[in-house]
Amino acid sequence: MESPKLKIWFNGKLINWDDAKIHVLSHVVHYGSSVFEGMRCYDTKRGPACFRLAEHVNRLFDSAKIYRMALPFPKAEVTSAILETIRANGFRGCYVRPIALRGYGGYGKLSVNPADCPVDVVIAVWEWGKYLGPEALEKGVSVCTSSWNRMAPNTLPSLAKAGGNYMNAQLIKMEALSDGYAEGIALDPQGYVSEGSGENIFLVKNGVIYTPSSGHSILPGITRHSVITLARDLGLRVEQRSIPRESLYIADEVFFTGSAAEVTPISAIDHIPVGEGACGPITKQIQEAFFGIVSGEHEDRHGWLTFV
Repeated sequence: MESPKLKIWFNGKLINWDDAKIHVLSHVVHYGSSVFEGMRCYDTKRGPACFRLAEHVNRLFDSAKIYRMALPFPKAEVTSAILETIRANGFRGCYVRPIALRGYGGYGKLSVNPADCPVDVVIAVWEWGKYLGPEALEKGVSVCTSSWNRMAPNTLPSLAKAGGNYMNAQLIKMEALSDGYAEGIALDPQGYVSEGSGENIFLVKNGVIYTPSSGHSILPGITRHSVITLARDLGLRVEQRSIPRESLYIADEVFFTGSAAEVTPISAIDHIPVGEGACGPITKQIQEAFFGIVSGEHEDRHGWLTFV
């Protein structure tokens, strides 16, 4: 496949896609030492706009702080660079991937301790459709409960969006796909519902929306926070709490949220239908509120859009 004629922002400069390379002895290759973000830029009536740009940049820096990774660029410059990269590639709608990684420290300086390794900051953008399939937003997806649990507290910090955490996510995703499902749901170390491989999860029962609290090894998703806000705007009750696995089977509705997945209903879990096996009424309300804002059709009353 021919390489895309796109630009990547690499340590302060826009370079060609094929020139964005790191050394094979970079710390990140051997020890997974990276933190990153995933966000969407939407094609609105007023032009391309990033969804919750400031919150994503803040979380990138929070993740880096947890891992004692001092970023060589301030927040303002990273924020400007994201917008610059989108403009340079001429996209109206795209996925945005900023990443900070520990690079190559020089000959003979590769060890678990990353002190001798520089921190590289990279921003790439590309066009990306619906993460779980083009029909998923309406029909929902069939998922399984994974045999892989999320990390225990005080092992790997789930509040950091770190590359190493996604080794666990890969196992969850690959297992689900190999067994014929679109995605897997991981439980936490105590057996309570945690999240998908790359999505937060919500369930609806008797008109109340429930989602695992941050103590259940979840990444506190920005789309998750947005959905909680939108649900409360709609007068819906939202509770963050412990959720037993069996609650998923008797829920009226279940849905995923995330920058990639957006708001995706779940039609079946472990071959047990969820509700009517399609997008439920409350999930539909949330979808309409969310996509109304990111499309520019509804008022951006929370100031979530940053125009490119």
